[in-house]
Amino acid sequence: MDAVGWGIVGYGWVARDYMAPGIRAAGHRLVAVCDPDPASRAAAGREGARGHADLAGLIAEDAVEAVYVATPNHLHRAAVEALAAAGKAVLCEKPMAATLADAEAIARAVASKEIFYGTAFDQRHHPAHRAIRAQVAAGRLGTVTAVRIVYACWLGRDWSEAGQPNWRIDASQAGGGALIDLAPHGLDLIDFLLGRPIADIAALTQTRVHDYPVDDGALLIGRTDDGVLASLHVAYNCPDALPRRRLEVVGTKGMFVAENTMGQVAGGTVTFIDGSGAEEPVPFDLDASPFTEQVRAFGSALRRPAERAAYSAERDLHTMRLVVEAYESELGGGGPLSAPRGAASRMDYSP
Repeated sequence: MDAVGWGIVGYGWVARDYMAPGIRAAGHRLVAVCDPDPASRAAAGREGARGHADLAGLIAEDAVEAVYVATPNHLHRAAVEALAAAGKAVLCEKPMAATLADAEAIARAVASKEIFYGTAFDQRHHPAHRAIRAQVAAGRLGTVTAVRIVYACWLGRDWSEAGQPNWRIDASQAGGGALIDLAPHGLDLIDFLLGRPIADIAALTQTRVHDYPVDDGALLIGRTDDGVLASLHVAYNCPDALPRRRLEVVGTKGMFVAENTMGQVAGGTVTFIDGSGAEEPVPFDLDASPFTEQVRAFGSALRRPAERAAYSAERDLHTMRLVVEAYESELGGGGPLSAPRGAASRMDYSP
């Protein structure tokens, strides 16, 4: 009963290397893929999925119950609106869209058609983060005072996967740079860990290392409405060999330190340090990837509507607004998220 038939819109490296394996590992089935690139469709075919050059073909597949949208950001809105009109459940990659206007349109579409929708914040599903959340809720940290996140990578202008263009450095397709790409994960994770979102936010960005026009690094500071402070350092200018994925949750009785848990893969470590400085490893499932767990959770909620309360387009829209506010806090309005969008026709669909 729980096996779900999936479609994927945009069969790039994230979909191919993480989502498709996650679908298989969860015991679900990849039925069909939509991508204008013949090579991407051929890759899907080797996985046993039917390939379609346009969205109408995928929508016509009755066996497709849920669709993972993994196109460049500026194409999210058109795909989600079409899928919502067809009554398909949708799991859309973060950020919701390249612009706030498109994100708001997505929220309206899923509400008006009453479809099951989620934004693909896979970090909610990493077993390490779930373990931290449970212990925070149980009061192990006492009063939580701060959350600190470093989530960085190296993304040069010439980065390519399977010969696909690097759309992440094009503001018209991505909406911005490192901030819009990486910060939504941290902002949503803070909401997940604390059970309440960031309310106030500001940022500084940089374009310091790479010669492309979008930000290659950013520092964000925020605060929840009950006073927890948050800081996020996101970057495209950090060599991958350096320590670059760290989460700290600090309270009056101790802190959790998670290393190498943020990202697409399983594993990492979590340590609890109490107020005396004593350290204790925190156990969690080291083999379950956040993508596999995300597929399981979404599929279970598709079958069991009572579980859909864990998903909220309005909550995800709040996260998108935080990204916009972060850019605008430095730029005084405008900035990458207000850049004109490029033409959507024949764009590569691959993240």
